[in-house]
Amino acid sequence: MSKSVAGKLNKGISPQKFIDSMEKNKEAFLGWGNRFEWASDDDREFFESMNNRDDLRCLILMADWCGDVVRNVPVVFKTLEITGIPTEVLVMEQHLDTMDEFLTMGGRAIPIVIFADTGGHVLGQWGPRPAHVQEAMTAFKLANPDREAADYQEKLGLARQEMGRRYGEGTEYQQTIVQELRKLLSSF
Repeated sequence: MSKSVAGKLNKGISPQKFIDSMEKNKEAFLGWGNRFEWASDDDREFFESMNNRDDLRCLILMADWCGDVVRNVPVVFKTLEITGIPTEVLVMEQHLDTMDEFLTMGGRAIPIVIFADTGGHVLGQWGPRPAHVQEAMTAFKLANPDREAADYQEKLGLARQEMGRRYGEGTEYQQTIVQELRKLLSSF
């Protein structure tokens, strides 16, 4: 059965309103956004060409307390702002019903970027993090299914360290997000 977000279209807030309302991590969020640069004119032109389409909508499930939101959503915002695709933010805690339709390996992981048509039929999604970063969490979850295990939190900490290593210190990961979003948008 296909997913629909028809009931959530026009129920979110604008990216700017989200930024303005941030109570946590605002400086870091803005910092990652300010460091964004297009690595290629070809990528920028692809996203600008989306202005020719009026059949897409974007909803982003997120919250200001999440480190992956702070790292990844500024890149998503920067790429989408030149597309003309109407983009709305759904703050996770206010939209748990929608969050629970877009779980990652059974858990609530954000951000989730949802692309839909004008009727709300979900065409594709991205998130919660670039694939090469997500691989570390996927491997951890597959190897540690028992959340009550004595060493679960210790191993989770190590997985998070590995994810941080994969993100890296600089902005190289941002181009990965651009490429993953481009591939996704090219598929519909």
